[in-house]
Amino acid sequence: MTNGEEARVSAAVFDAVCAKADAAARAQKTLSRANAESKNELLLAIADALDARADEIAGANELDMIESRDAGMDAGKLDRLLFDVPRVAAAAQGVRHVATLPDPIGEIVRGYNLPNGLRLQQTRVPLGVIGMIYEARPNVTVDVASLCLKSGNAAILRGGHAAERTNAATLAIIRDVLAAHGFDPALVDTVDEYGRDGATAMMEARGHIDVLVPRGGAGLIQAVVRNSKVPVIETGAGNVHIYVDKSGDLGKAIPIIINAKTQRVGVCNAAEKLLVHRDVAADFLPAIARALAEANVELHADDAAYGIIDEAGIDGVNLLAATDEDWDTEYLALTMGVKVVDSLDEAIEHINAHSTGHTESIIAEDYSAVEEFTGRIDSAVVMVNASTRFTDGGVFGFGAELGISTQKMHARGPMGLREMTTTKWIGYGTGQVRG
Repeated sequence: MTNGEEARVSAAVFDAVCAKADAAARAQKTLSRANAESKNELLLAIADALDARADEIAGANELDMIESRDAGMDAGKLDRLLFDVPRVAAAAQGVRHVATLPDPIGEIVRGYNLPNGLRLQQTRVPLGVIGMIYEARPNVTVDVASLCLKSGNAAILRGGHAAERTNAATLAIIRDVLAAHGFDPALVDTVDEYGRDGATAMMEARGHIDVLVPRGGAGLIQAVVRNSKVPVIETGAGNVHIYVDKSGDLGKAIPIIINAKTQRVGVCNAAEKLLVHRDVAADFLPAIARALAEANVELHADDAAYGIIDEAGIDGVNLLAATDEDWDTEYLALTMGVKVVDSLDEAIEHINAHSTGHTESIIAEDYSAVEEFTGRIDSAVVMVNASTRFTDGGVFGFGAELGISTQKMHARGPMGLREMTTTKWIGYGTGQVRG
């Protein structure tokens, strides 16, 4: 389905997907009554099974990698697709960490007594059936399964063609463990057998799927947002900025920027744009351009930045003139947009105009500049003197994440267990009636 194409799907596929979702909903009703101990035992068993059968997953992944590489998939996506034995082991450790976290279900958010004696409590409950549409991210299969099971939710997954073998092997293991522990395997299911029609059916399955979460590139996310009849939590796309203020520690800035841009280029929290205050641009831009050139990063610079970097005569620098399109582009590659700004105000206005609302970072020692930046930047996460790569559910202590929500309703930023719940009110009375 292209971004502007209206969603259409056959009745047979739609009915099949709705049947899976309805089976998941029935299984979820049982899971929602499970205590924390039984859910934790289940998660630990899943982690052990992933470790024990990691070679199966890695073997399936190798076939997916070969096919995708032969089809010309770029390096950033290939990196996300890779799910070898060490990455499976890391995913299993994430499941174990989720098992150690407090169970959010039943948590009392607030409670109070009305003057008539009626006691009200707002408590956390599962969302229900969560649909995930994602691409070339097999670790998401494990993350979503573990978070959904711990938070009492069921999951319906569409993991994309590129990772189909990897996801199938991973889900087979998870479903085997569910059955062995007395849980319905329908709790974690996939529509991958229906291809893109499966994803379209998920978007149309209002009343069967409670919420849909797309995770991938901007095109995928926007296609789901535009076409879905199911409520959507928008995630992911990261046109991420780093701003170097005139008060910034320039020695501190270079390793932060290199880490944010190059540690993993194909992820949504990688830095894509660098803004530099004019007062430090002449000193800082040649230094950072030299470091980025050594890391093979192509620079798309505005006129002021281009002139400073070009005049420095840096060996090996790949320097291009930025276009208007650059400022709105999530590269997911060894490419970075560079712009000189005249003031903190201009930096903030530029970021808020072009950001996808994911993560921004300021390099500054001036407390007032930091406060102004963190107060006015309209993104889910704002870092101060730190890499944008820290925006991650695992790093935030969530064990894993459903995704990085870039919207403002229900959840914002990395989505962990609490973000996968809603609430309901319970009123405890002693016979009160309303007059």
